[in-house]
Parts: sequence; structure tokens; C-alpha cells
Amino acid sequence: MDEFGYLAVILSIILGLSVTQLLQGLSNVINARDRVRIYWPAIGWALLLLVIDIQAWWSMFGYRGRHTWTFLQFAILLLETILLYLLAALALPNAFSAEIVDLRVNYFRHARWFFGSFLAVLLVSLVKNVVMSGSLQGPFDLSFHLFWIAGAAIAAATRSDLFHKGFVCVAGVSFIVYIGALFAELH
Repeated sequence: MDEFGYLAVILSIILGLSVTQLLQGLSNVINARDRVRIYWPAIGWALLLLVIDIQAWWSMFGYRGRHTWTFLQFAILLLETILLYLLAALALPNAFSAEIVDLRVNYFRHARWFFGSFLAVLLVSLVKNVVMSGSLQGPFDLSFHLFWIAGAAIAAATRSDLFHKGFVCVAGVSFIVYIGALFAELH
């Protein structure tokens, strides 16, 4: 096993746990649908986080040619995957009882933590680029990060239903564009 293969094991496990958390949350909503008040932005973020987790795993393949690793390089990748897991854990409720579960109430109860964690993921992603390559990525990547950082900061601070509904839609479309522009092929 090469260096990247060894380090990728724990990163893949954490991303796998994140995907599991999201799928479990979505299946809980489906299974308890008669006791769930749907708030579609919560479902939207859970689905978008699935795509983000897959993209994170996909893009990490780009490090397979690196044979010398510092602990800082590994730690920044590890921190990014841990934060993605925490986001997944906040996206949808874990426990469903016989009582009604209101996804809107749950969403706004966790909004500051969720979007604060999202800000942390985005900042760690920028730092990761510097730690791994010595510089920020190109202007498109930086613009994308700055756009999402601004959106996440506003989302953490506001309870505007309209903003949260709009942001999840814009975030989803922009992330698909981001993947298409920068990660369409496995390198």
C-alpha cells in the first residue's frame, strides 16, 4: 500500500460515515413521513451534502501521486472530512419518536451551528489548498469559496425563510457548475 492509500483509509471511512448519516436521516424522514412536517430546504441541504461528500472523495484521488506527506497535510484533509461529517449530523434529526417532527423548527434550531460548520469547511478547504500546493487555487475556485462563505455567513445570521430557500437552490446550482468546471474528470 502506498502512502496515499494508507492515509485515504481513514478519510474514506469518515466520508462514508457522513454519507451514512445523511442517508439515514433521509430514510428516517421517509419512514416517519406521516409524523414529519417537511421543510424542503432541510432536505435540499441533505441532498447537496451527499453531493459534496462524493465530490470531496472524488477530488482526493488527485493526491494519489503524492508520496511525501507532512502531518499538517494529512491533518488538514482529516479536519475537512470531520467537519463534513458534523455538517451531515446537523442536517436532519436523528431520532424520530411518535411525536410530530417539524423539519423547519429543527433546521432553524441548528442553523447557526450548521452554517458555522459550513463556514469552517469552506475556510479549511481554502487553507488545504495552500497547505497542499503552496498557494490558493485559481480565481474560479477562490470566487466559488468566497461566494459560499458570504452565503453561509448570512445564513448563519438570518432567520429569513426566503433567504434560506433561495440559498439552498443557488448553492445547489453553483456547486453543480463548480464540479462541472473543476472536477468533471478524475485526474
